[in-house]
Amino acid sequence: MSDDEARLSTRKRVTVPKTYKLYVGGSFARSESGRVVAVADADGAFRANAAKASRKDVRDAVAAARKAFDGWSGASAHNRGQVLFRVAEMLEGTRDRFTAEVAATEGLSATEAANAVDTAVDRMFWYAGWTDKLGVLRGGVDQVAGPYTVHSTPEPVGVVGVVAPRQSSLLGLVSVLAPVLVAGNCAVVLVDTELAVPAVSLCEALATSDVPGGVANVLTGDPAELVSRLASHSDVDALDPSGADESLRGELEETAAGSVKRVLDTPLVEPDWSTAPGTKRLRALTELKTVWHPIGE
Repeated sequence: MSDDEARLSTRKRVTVPKTYKLYVGGSFARSESGRVVAVADADGAFRANAAKASRKDVRDAVAAARKAFDGWSGASAHNRGQVLFRVAEMLEGTRDRFTAEVAATEGLSATEAANAVDTAVDRMFWYAGWTDKLGVLRGGVDQVAGPYTVHSTPEPVGVVGVVAPRQSSLLGLVSVLAPVLVAGNCAVVLVDTELAVPAVSLCEALATSDVPGGVANVLTGDPAELVSRLASHSDVDALDPSGADESLRGELEETAAGSVKRVLDTPLVEPDWSTAPGTKRLRALTELKTVWHPIGE
């Protein structure tokens, strides 16, 4: 072996840390503030850098969601379902990567992380199957006391602000994001930087599926700093405070009331995200449009 070959064989590689960006309008971008936060794994070891979103980033994300809403809500239920099935397929195809990320982020064993990822994939599939069944779940035709029938059909509420769960980096995020999209809404999700790695990897799955840009927007940062901006924003129609601290809940509800915003009734203590979700969120994220029609006409 020559001297050059010997030097190359003993040379240590320089690790290039990855910087995880925000996902807004279908593109990955740095925070307009330029702020970056170091992300550690569950053992405290440095893992990556993550963008720390600002209030301006929140406004940009809401604008992107509002712009995408008409197209997404106007798409057929079958089309939305196929798009979300594709997201589940992308998650399944990168299962090993997500397992490693969830294990490092949450300090789980490989088996526990794999179970969490598998449940997240199954949950995305399960919710995707509801897209063309919401009309049966929430709508229908009713007879009233008169020569009329009442036809009810569910419609999305609009742009939904979400505080991502803190106890489950992927499964919890899928559990709160999927029903928003299934119902035809667009989302702006706030994720704590500690959970940024699985969250941004999920965004990469969204970006490489057929989810239109702006339908799902994910901001990493400090949710406590930004959630009040979502609660007060007049273009946000509903708020899911699942991951918000108990100390913020009252303030958020009061702020949301100023713009007559719907606030989901979520428990103060995060639930076990591995349990069956039921249809409560789908019901809460839709509203009924009702038409009266004379009988016989």
